[in-house]
Amino acid sequence: MARNPHPEQTERRILDAARRLFAEKGYEKTSVQDIISTTGLSKGAVYHHFRSKEAILDRLNDDEWGASLNLRDELRRRHDLNALEKLRALISSTLDAEHLRLVRLQTPLLSDPASFTSNMRFWSDGLPESLRPLIEEGVRDGSIPTAYPAEASQLIALLCNYWLMPCFYPAAREDMARRIRCLASMLGSIGVPLFDEALMARAVDGLMELAPGAGELEAAGPRAGEPRPEGLGAEKPEA
Repeated sequence: MARNPHPEQTERRILDAARRLFAEKGYEKTSVQDIISTTGLSKGAVYHHFRSKEAILDRLNDDEWGASLNLRDELRRRHDLNALEKLRALISSTLDAEHLRLVRLQTPLLSDPASFTSNMRFWSDGLPESLRPLIEEGVRDGSIPTAYPAEASQLIALLCNYWLMPCFYPAAREDMARRIRCLASMLGSIGVPLFDEALMARAVDGLMELAPGAGELEAAGPRAGEPRPEGLGAEKPEA
């Protein structure tokens, strides 16, 4: 067999095709054969790069997490924004349509206790650690005048990915808006004015896209034992 001189391009074809199919048909209804047919690659070529459909979803999650970290680092290097503006931009990026589709695909898995525990560990540890540098920068530049940078990082990570998520706390639009305004008040009271009116409105719209019955992907996510969801702050999948 001839050696593939551009394996990264082949991987990207597979991932792009899978992302489109997952969005159009739902994760559960998409087969590896669907992905093979869409890419025009051989079965062997697809399985050479990804051993299963679950591995493809893992890689999509990994790419999302990497993109989130890259964006955070790019924002930290900017000098035209203060740290609060950088943090708002980072949170806003988790509410884009592509990321929300990937989250929605996987929220059914959170009913599995092992998956839920794994996510809670990440939301209480890894994700806060990724947010904390921006909050500490805000303490230094005065845009986030909090005495609680570590605790604020934990609150943002945990509450945005648990308390605000409709799969845990179902809410009508007006209730979601009230809940986000409440969180904004809580964070503001400790010197973290994260949510301005624009971000609150964007958060309401994004979170309602994850509500049961919204969109075409309801109940189309993976079953217990398959890859984990991400939530508003991207979760790094297991290796």
